[in-house]
Amino acid sequence: MLKVPSMPSNELVKLLKKGGAVFVRQGATDHAIYSRVVEGRRYSAPVQMGKKTLDPVYCKMVFRQLKFTDEEIEKLLSK
Repeated sequence: MLKVPSMPSNELVKLLKKGGAVFVRQGATDHAIYSRVVEGRRYSAPVQMGKKTLDPVYCKMVFRQLKFTDEEIEKLLSK
């Protein structure tokens, strides 16, 4: 089972960008919207930018919404 650590929002954003996600827009609140194209389809996910530390469950949920596989997440986390 994949273990995703808790991390600050700026660290999560760095990992998402390394994985091919791009910033789309800033939400009305403290959420930034990121999207990623996988097999010709675009997937989007909001990322909370106002928190110092994001919960591991939340981080994993963002990765899943952007259709990252377990292997891709492990590769990003190991760098």
